[in-house]
Amino acid sequence: MAIPPLAVSGVAVATLAVLGLAVFACRRWRRGASPAPPPPASSQDDDINMPLISDNLDDYSVSSNSSTVDESGIRIDRIITSPKTHGIVGKGATYPTESHVIEGETHVIDVTNSKTEELYLGNTLKRPAVANGPTPDVKHIRRDSGESNHNGTIPDIIVGSNLALEVIAGPSHGINHYTQSGNKSMLPVTLGRVPPSHLVLKDSEVSGKHAQIDWNANKLKWEIVDMGSLNGTFLNSRSVNHPDVGSRRWGEPAELADGDIITLGSSSKVSVQIELQNQQPVGVGIASDPMTARRTGKKLHMEDVSCCQYPLIGVEKFGLFGIFDGHGGDGAAIAASRILPQNIANILSQQETKERVLSCHSASDVLRHAFALTEAALHHQYEGCTATILLIWFDQNEDCFAQCANLGDSACIMSVNGEIITMTEDHRVVSTTERARMANSGQPLKDGESRICGLNLGRMLGDKFLKEQDSRFSSEPYVSQAVRMTKACLASALIASDGLWDVISANRAAQLVLEGKQKYSEQKTSADKVAHHVLSEARKLRTKDNTSVIFVDLDTLRSDP
Repeated sequence: MAIPPLAVSGVAVATLAVLGLAVFACRRWRRGASPAPPPPASSQDDDINMPLISDNLDDYSVSSNSSTVDESGIRIDRIITSPKTHGIVGKGATYPTESHVIEGETHVIDVTNSKTEELYLGNTLKRPAVANGPTPDVKHIRRDSGESNHNGTIPDIIVGSNLALEVIAGPSHGINHYTQSGNKSMLPVTLGRVPPSHLVLKDSEVSGKHAQIDWNANKLKWEIVDMGSLNGTFLNSRSVNHPDVGSRRWGEPAELADGDIITLGSSSKVSVQIELQNQQPVGVGIASDPMTARRTGKKLHMEDVSCCQYPLIGVEKFGLFGIFDGHGGDGAAIAASRILPQNIANILSQQETKERVLSCHSASDVLRHAFALTEAALHHQYEGCTATILLIWFDQNEDCFAQCANLGDSACIMSVNGEIITMTEDHRVVSTTERARMANSGQPLKDGESRICGLNLGRMLGDKFLKEQDSRFSSEPYVSQAVRMTKACLASALIASDGLWDVISANRAAQLVLEGKQKYSEQKTSADKVAHHVLSEARKLRTKDNTSVIFVDLDTLRSDP
């Protein structure tokens, strides 16, 4: 009797399955037993190790215990209130038991004894060690995207020159651009017909990328170079393009001077204004490192962008320091680092607005308006960034004021006469403030929900696509009260991206600042070395995220009687 074909197929499949199981068992026996699974990490570590954007968009929740706050509050909720309920006593000085609030949302710290000395957190720090001698100045090296610049330095951010460009003739008449020689994130400046040129001229005679302006640190001069344009670049009617016209080869750099006129093609004319600056009244140190992925050992792609401007272009006695931590790429962070400072400078350039800030001791309205303008100018659908900026200014009495605005999870702390003041608010979805904001909006988060649309932030710049999908996302910044510092104060500020705060508390960061200041107090680049000292601790603790640190030393303002 013939065997049906279906039965033969069934027997064949069964035979192959048995053979496969036998081979698998043999291979497993040869390799030995599989290692035991690692013990589960704590819920807090789960949150720290969790990527900014989840690989699985359906997996948004973690255990409700993930909102646990460490003793400083910086890692999860980062809601640290400045100590106002107890007196702070140091040798030779007694500080008020409570900070005073005056008109204009200003947090004023008064000093009752002008002979102030440094305070030592927990009395555990040693006296300043004698330095081995000053180290030579090192030129600032700006990192390229995706690379570390943790070996670069900005010695007390001496800004050599401000550059202002304004189109005075042609189809794009009236547009302008500002930059500084000391802020490498804004250099070089590209002039062209299409974005991402810094100065976009809608003129058919202007090439897509027509000319480029950069700061020559060796000559301390601004220089312009033609980028192989079709219709030429002229400086005060003199051609600066390559002699072989139409070859698309770059020309030789030509020095710029205040009052020069740049002509692109035949009709678009750009005026040049150059303002020299002296050494700044504050010390600034910058350090950053993309860090290394724990699993692969490879450097992470760098998405942090730092920004330092003192003074703001066209606004004397105002300065700005900020960190923009990108996600989905560094495009939004780079754009925001250019647009936001320029918006603040434009607003403060109005004399009435500037006078109101100086009289009310508050720039809250300026900061909120500048953030709104920046969000409107960003068109990044699938990229976004945090934004944490510290604005400082000086009044007619030369008292210094500092006020912070932020979106996201980068943070800023200040230390004034030993008092640690948190200047920012945490906007991760797991934070208490964000959960409260969403609950008040009528769209509360579910228990244990720690992400929205796969993102662990509730507030950021950019990410237009996500904001269209869920209205709970916001670009409304938190704005701190202003902190007033007299010349008798010892003060500093530390701004850092979340790579630092994931592994270091606010108290520990303040302690590291004191350690660095004591260790490098005699060196010319002390502020820069303090920033690197803080960064090295995060690296030692193996943070797994890009880390950028800006240290602003305001002790240089101090004058003892």
